[in-house]
Amino acid sequence: MTAKNPSPVETVSEFIEQFWNRNDLECVDRYLSDDYQELSYQSKEGLKQFAARILEAFPDKQYAVEEIFGQGDTVLVRMTVRGTHRGMFFGNAPTGRSMEVTLYRRYRVENGKIAEHRGWIDIATMMKQIKGE
Repeated sequence: MTAKNPSPVETVSEFIEQFWNRNDLECVDRYLSDDYQELSYQSKEGLKQFAARILEAFPDKQYAVEEIFGQGDTVLVRMTVRGTHRGMFFGNAPTGRSMEVTLYRRYRVENGKIAEHRGWIDIATMMKQIKGE
């Protein structure tokens, strides 16, 4: 019996849970292809560095998938990230304020691994929330 590769939506869902919610930054080799293209954070290493900065600034952060759609090898995700500002974040000292922000991600999955990623986040809303504006 041949093991079936997970669907692109399953692959992306598992990656979000492991990488973003369980903070397993070393799982990238398990989920990302060798020729992975990171269009938001420049590289696999850039993605890991950004995730580490987010974890330091918002140690209780959690990503909730609100919608996820797959068509062929493309997966689109709308998520909400929630957390408390407890560490430095792009030059902003911790405020202890909560944030809840929408973000979108587009993934391309090939042969069971994520081959490309691009993300968008409502950073203006996020900054207003942590600054208390």
